Amino acid sequence: MGTRGEQEAGEPVALRIEIAGRPIGHVRRRLRIVPHGLDALLSDGPLLDGQGDLPPAGRDGWLLRSMPVARLSALEGAMAGWLLSVRQVYPRHYIPMEAAGFDDWWQGFSAKTRSTLSRKARRLADRFDGGFTVRSYSSADEVAEFMTLAGALSARTYQQRLMQAGLPTDDEHIEQAIADAAQGNIRAFLLFAEGRAIAYLYLPVEHEVLIYAHLGYDPDFADLSPGTVLHVEAMRQLYAEGRFRAFDFTEGDGAHKAQFGRASVACADVLLLRQSLRNRAALGAMRAIDGFATGAKRLLDRVGLRAKVKALIRR
Repeated sequence: MGTRGEQEAGEPVALRIEIAGRPIGHVRRRLRIVPHGLDALLSDGPLLDGQGDLPPAGRDGWLLRSMPVARLSALEGAMAGWLLSVRQVYPRHYIPMEAAGFDDWWQGFSAKTRSTLSRKARRLADRFDGGFTVRSYSSADEVAEFMTLAGALSARTYQQRLMQAGLPTDDEHIEQAIADAAQGNIRAFLLFAEGRAIAYLYLPVEHEVLIYAHLGYDPDFADLSPGTVLHVEAMRQLYAEGRFRAFDFTEGDGAHKAQFGRASVACADVLLLRQSLRNRAALGAMRAIDGFATGAKRLLDRVGLRAKVKALIRR
């Protein structure tokens, strides 16, 4: 825990500046990060429609995550004294679970996708003697075991190696996971083949909503889609509990989230910065580069060269 002064200053946030998905620099500011849960997004009541509804700003302002796009104009009007910048817009996918069962969710896939998912499960089972098994973990003792097994697997996944986004396995996170499990607020799953864990799924529970926190798999078996197979089997067990109101895929878009989700809310990550020459210059630079990148994409699309340029940038 930081000191009171550090908390009031806000968290140091590196705002990435990028072209074609490649970072070319950062603008660093101390911001109060305000995330929005699924319940807040689906509520009909006011959401951050005035300065009084925000927690105290960091030294430089706020970073609002998953702000509903439909409420941006109200926010802009209420916060007229601040510099506002929309950094990214995306659908926040989720699965409503109260009025449906697993079969309803499964039928939400197209016939072709259902066939593909079933084929992936068969391929995975056929690769190993004895097929595969899925184990669930929810009690404090079970989650302690899960963190040990999944932590070792996470260290090998591309999520950890390339993005440092694997399952947190430091003592503080493990203790918190065990404490949350003791309150019934963790659901976790491992997929085993020949006695070896090859995929994991970790889901905290908040107000009966499952939070899509961590999914990973052994890169040696990436061609078998073990993470996808595990997620389908986990949904079967989660629906069987009859407890959960929704499955929240949280911030950001992605093919897996779009495919498995059944509804979405248009959201944006929004910067609110204090009026200053320093902050105006930073936003001006970010907007200029964003505008240049957007214009370049349109031009390359027009002349049919975008794919070739992207391939060159990746090298």
